[in-house]
Amino acid sequence: MYKAIVIGTSYGGPDALKIILPRLSIGFPVPVIIVLHIGDHSNEVFIDYMNSICPLEVKEAESNEKIREGFIYFAPPNYHLLIESDFTFSLTTDQKHNFSRPSIDILFESAAWAYSQSLIGVVLTGANSDGAAGLKMIRDFGGMAIIQNPCSAISPAMPRAALKIARPEVRLRLEEIPDKLIELVGFNKKNSEMF
Repeated sequence: MYKAIVIGTSYGGPDALKIILPRLSIGFPVPVIIVLHIGDHSNEVFIDYMNSICPLEVKEAESNEKIREGFIYFAPPNYHLLIESDFTFSLTTDQKHNFSRPSIDILFESAAWAYSQSLIGVVLTGANSDGAAGLKMIRDFGGMAIIQNPCSAISPAMPRAALKIARPEVRLRLEEIPDKLIELVGFNKKNSEMF
C-alpha cells in the first residue's frame, strides 16, 4: 500500500504539473510532495494558480509540518526539503546539489528512508540529472519508480538520466501518469464522490 508520492521536475515542469495535478480528485488518499526547480524565484503565484485548477489543496511545505494525505506540497525556493522519520518536513539551506536547491535527490532520498516500499517516485521533464540517484534509492528501498517518457518531455535530460541510473519499472507519456498514480494508490474516484 503506497503512502506518499514524490515528484521531481525542472525545465518544462510547470506545464507538466498542470496536466498531472488537476486530475487528482478530492479524497486522493496520499500526499504528493514536489520539487520544482525555480531557483531563487517565489513559487507563490504558481501555487495560487494550481489551487485555482486543482481539487486538492496546494501549498508550500513548512518546517516541522506534519505531512497529511490529500495535500500537494511544494518545496520552498532556495531550501532543500526533507522528510523526517516521523513524517514531518524539515528545511535546510545546505549547499546546492546538482546545482539545485531544492534538490530532487535530497527529497527522494529522505522520502525513501521514511516511507521505504510505501513510496512512489516520479521524475518528469528537466534539463539536468537531478532525481536520478534519488529515484534509484526509492527503487532500492522497494518503492515504485516512474519516469515521464523522455520522448514526450519538453526537456528529456532528466528522465533520460533517471532511466539510465534508476531503471524505473514504469515509463509513461505525461498524459498517462495521473491515471497510473490513481491506480497505484487504489483510489476509486466514483466511491469518493459518494461522500
